Amino acid sequence: MDIRARQKDDVIILDLGGRIDADAAGLVESVGQCLRDGYADILCNFDQVEYVDYVGISALVLSYKDVINNNGRMKFCCVPVHVKNALCVAGLDHTIDHYPSEESALQAFQQDHVLEKLQKLQLRRRFKRLPLDLKIELKTKSGGSPVCLKAEILNLSAVGAYIFGCSGLKLGDDCILTLKLSSKDEPLELRAKVVWLPDRQVQPQMYPGVGVEFQFLSTALQQRLLDFIEKNLSRIVSEK
Repeated sequence: MDIRARQKDDVIILDLGGRIDADAAGLVESVGQCLRDGYADILCNFDQVEYVDYVGISALVLSYKDVINNNGRMKFCCVPVHVKNALCVAGLDHTIDHYPSEESALQAFQQDHVLEKLQKLQLRRRFKRLPLDLKIELKTKSGGSPVCLKAEILNLSAVGAYIFGCSGLKLGDDCILTLKLSSKDEPLELRAKVVWLPDRQVQPQMYPGVGVEFQFLSTALQQRLLDFIEKNLSRIVSEK
C-alpha cells in the first residue's frame, strides 16, 4: 500500500492508496510516528484505496486503538463503497467516524475541539471555587527540586487551582502539586497541567502565578476536594 502524509492546521492527513492487506504494517507505524511527533488528530483519506481485506482491517483497528489510547482522534474520509462494505462487515462503520469529503472531515475535527472547550468550561462552572491561603509545593513531572516552595493557592476547585507566587512554568507543563487540606491530613499529591498564565500588564495583581487543571483525579479524591470546598465555603459565609 502507499501512504503519503501531509498536514492541514493541526490535522495529519494520511493519503492511502493501493491495497490495504498483509503489507499494511506500514500504516500502523505511520500512525504511531504521528503520535510520537505530537499529532493527535489523524485523518485517513481512502480515495485511492483499491482493496481492503481482513488483515488490512486489523491494521486499521490497531491504528485506531493507538490513537484513542493516546487521547487522539482518527477519522476516515472519501471511503469507496467496497471499503465501506468491508468496514461494515467488521462493525467499524459505527465505531470510526467517516465523511464524504476531506473538507467535511476537517470541519468535524474543528467542531470536536469547540465542543471539548465548551465541555471543559461547563465543567469548571459546575464546581464552586474556594478562595484561600494554602501553602503548597509544586514540582515538575520530571522530578528534581520543587519549582515553587512558597507558593500559595488563591483559588481551589475540584478540577483545578490558581497558584500565586509561581513562575518559571509555561503552558502545557505537567507538574505535581502537593498540599495538605488540614494539619491532621496526610499530604495529597495531585497531577496537574498548566493551562493559564496571567499577563503581567493586564493582571498585575495576579502575577506571577499559574492556573492548573488537575489530571487523572479519582472520583474519591475529587469528592474529597468538593467536601473540603463546601465545608470552608459554608464557614466563610457564616463569618460574614
